[in-house]
Amino acid sequence: MKKLTIAFLLLTLSALTSWAGDFQKGMSAYESGDYTTAFKEFAASAEQGNVGAQYYLGYMYYFGEGVPQDYKQAEKWSTKAAEQGNADAQYLLGDMYGNGEGVPQDYKQAAKWNTKAAEQGNAWAQVSLALMYDNGHGVPQDYKQAAKWYTKAAEQGNVRAQNDLALMYDNGHGVPQDYKQAAKWYTKAAEQGNLTAQYNVAVRNYIGQGVPQDYKQAAQWFTKAAERGDANAQYNLGVMYDTGQGVPQDYKQAVNWYVEAVQQGHAKAQNNLANAYAEGKGVLPQNYKRAMQWYARAAAQGVAEAQSNLALLYVNGQGVPQDNVYAHMWFNLAAANGRETASKDRDMIAKRMTTADISKAQSLARECLKRNYKGC
Repeated sequence: MKKLTIAFLLLTLSALTSWAGDFQKGMSAYESGDYTTAFKEFAASAEQGNVGAQYYLGYMYYFGEGVPQDYKQAEKWSTKAAEQGNADAQYLLGDMYGNGEGVPQDYKQAAKWNTKAAEQGNAWAQVSLALMYDNGHGVPQDYKQAAKWYTKAAEQGNVRAQNDLALMYDNGHGVPQDYKQAAKWYTKAAEQGNLTAQYNVAVRNYIGQGVPQDYKQAAQWFTKAAERGDANAQYNLGVMYDTGQGVPQDYKQAVNWYVEAVQQGHAKAQNNLANAYAEGKGVLPQNYKRAMQWYARAAAQGVAEAQSNLALLYVNGQGVPQDNVYAHMWFNLAAANGRETASKDRDMIAKRMTTADISKAQSLARECLKRNYKGC
């Protein structure tokens, strides 16, 4: 009996060594980018119950690495590893249930597996679980639980969690509203390259919310976000160059950033670019026709300032034929959109107009509103 036990033990150790060896070969191949060999080794180990191999096999099926993408196979192997307690597999399985990949979409199952992984410290599972509590998917909506899991992931350095936790503090969801904490977490996420956070850090430095007002810091963060294509950052950086806040005043740089934002359809940037053409700042030469074109585009997007500025061009016949009817119409629309000076300007123009012309302008304004400013 004793000899049999020893013989069995030797046989078991030999099998374990072979098992581990296949998995390690798979890992070495995977890390070197040899997915075909990695898949072969993982498949052999997975069939023997190796939890790590089962996870990687599911992962490779999920992303189509070394094998055609196959969500059903990904679910099969992820489930085997998840049931053995592998946190990464539990997270992947939760993700698949959340997205309906390889299985029917099932938020409750997604929450179940994300919870298991999150409780083991998987940061991305913590983020996913937080999002589920945030939106009430698979669990009752609970901002406190969302904040709890965002915090756990954020403290592990997860950039998505840091940005979303900042947003919770910003809005007072699940935590007391705290702009300092919001600024802290936005900054951590921004320093890791999160574009949304970089823009938000810039805004907070610009207005002094949660941090001391600092135009130079604002300009630096707007620049980082603007260079990565954020249209709002490009517009705001243009404004800072226009006004000389945090950077030397430079109308050409202002125009350059307005142009970048305009190419993405940014309405306020269109208005400011029009201002540059109307005033001849940062562009050569002064060009009222170009100003009119950009004012018209911004006006069509509902920018009250642009609508008022377009009205002024009609008043003065700059870039367009002089026309009090269209001037009245645009002043009227701008006033309706909250432009404080527009109603006074409209009433001044009305003094130069006939009753019939005023009636026509009012009718045009109503029609323009019905068409949502298109073709006015």
